Amino acid sequence: MKTILETDSDFVCDIQAPCFQMLIPEEAEIVRASKTQVLFRKHDNFTKQGAFASYVLFIISGYAKQYLEGYGTRNFNLRIIKPGEFVGLSSVFSGNTFTYSSVAITDCQVFLIEKDAIAKVAKENGKFGFQIIKRYCEQNTNLLGTVQSLMHKQMNGRLAETLLYIDGIKQDKAEIFQLLSRKDLADFAGISTESTVKILKSFEKDGLIELHEKDIKVIKYDTLDEISHKG
Repeated sequence: MKTILETDSDFVCDIQAPCFQMLIPEEAEIVRASKTQVLFRKHDNFTKQGAFASYVLFIISGYAKQYLEGYGTRNFNLRIIKPGEFVGLSSVFSGNTFTYSSVAITDCQVFLIEKDAIAKVAKENGKFGFQIIKRYCEQNTNLLGTVQSLMHKQMNGRLAETLLYIDGIKQDKAEIFQLLSRKDLADFAGISTESTVKILKSFEKDGLIELHEKDIKVIKYDTLDEISHKG
């Protein structure tokens, strides 16, 4: 992790997110005074599950993954974090620790914003507070959908859902599959790496996808979507 200074060529002055455009100058200054711009290198951790949380992250550029740590080497991937998204909003509303880990899968430019500053401005500016809570609720809704998938879908359905989810990011990040290992895919689907490799080969044999080393090309969206829904 490297701090980006105002004198650096890649320094970004303000947070370019619609919710921050709602702030009056005094409120914007509170946020500006409480933020630090940093560069996370690929594989650097943004947050560590259970660690003390004093800040919220806003992603300027780059991609990361959010995951829950299990026992041993077993993790469960929750989502791909994209530019323009927040990490750690739960620490603003409940608790003082991060409830999940997150790690950069590319180099990422990030604002670290003191969570107390976010909380203060959210209390004073209703429109801003509403947008922050809306983002927080959207993340929780997505997490509930993930839990439902784990409870009701078989392995083929989970992996099909994972492939469609990650393929949906391709329009913004064409090489997204190449940034993820087969274990990463397995951790998104909540199945073993061995089962993931086996099912991928089965999907390829059936003409649903094409495998090009780490890259994956979805061929039959409708069929994968049907497998995903039927589980």
